[in-house]
Amino acid sequence: MSFIVSLVTSLIAILVYLNTHSISGERSRLAIRTIMMLIGSIAVLNSFSRLLVIVPPGNVGVVNLFGEVPETTLNPGVHLLNPFSKVLNFSTRLKDIKENIDATSQEGLSLNLDVSLQYKLDPQKAATVYKTIGTDETQLVISRFRSTVRAITANYPANAIYSTKRQEIAQKIDQQLTKEIPALGFIVEEALLRNIKMPDTLQAAIQNKLKTEQENQQMKFVLEKERQEAERKLIEARGIADSQKIISGGLSNQVLQLRAIEATEKLAQSNNSKLVIIGSEKGSLPIMIQP
Repeated sequence: MSFIVSLVTSLIAILVYLNTHSISGERSRLAIRTIMMLIGSIAVLNSFSRLLVIVPPGNVGVVNLFGEVPETTLNPGVHLLNPFSKVLNFSTRLKDIKENIDATSQEGLSLNLDVSLQYKLDPQKAATVYKTIGTDETQLVISRFRSTVRAITANYPANAIYSTKRQEIAQKIDQQLTKEIPALGFIVEEALLRNIKMPDTLQAAIQNKLKTEQENQQMKFVLEKERQEAERKLIEARGIADSQKIISGGLSNQVLQLRAIEATEKLAQSNNSKLVIIGSEKGSLPIMIQP
């Protein structure tokens, strides 16, 4: 509409300028011509400016020409367009939605979750988003986000949500939204589970249970260590017993007598003075007395 107004204004200015010869007085005629030239120049510049459209960085442009919206979007930069078309800019920057959601666990216990969803517009689907959703998708995305979080947490018991399954729940929320949100024209970057709030009594009960489980695990570890130590000592004792059995089995009376004779011969050959008493009984060993 402004293009038509500018074009009509410039035509009127030109016509007035051309008909100023009928005005009496050189000064008046010159003043009117100057004003018409200024008005006409501004109107012409405004008309030409309607032909050029600038899409800022971090955005894509969607063209609307008399209700017709082509699927092709405009990338950031300068574009030459039909002056009667209207361009709407859609941000493709990353958006972060922070929500505080009331949910329930598998047992029906009330939970309060602090969650975040980071997403952005798919540049290739900007025209579809404009035609199906409009220029503000926030409420629609938040509704899907809340519904997904509640549906997933309802499959887990409260103590698991609070402790062991926290990361798993965040991953499932991310996976589910990654399937649903792209159909609307958006790309999910990440879903975050920041904090979980429960009634004080329930939270205290869960913490006590976790403490008891940790103590049980510690006791199991100690008992297992003691059992392994007992097995080690038993194996060591068996080894010593077997060794002694083998040694004692090889020490017959003949062997002992032979060893005794060998020791006596070595003592007899020594230069040191000594007294060696040879046993008279069978199997007795010699005794060395140092004088």
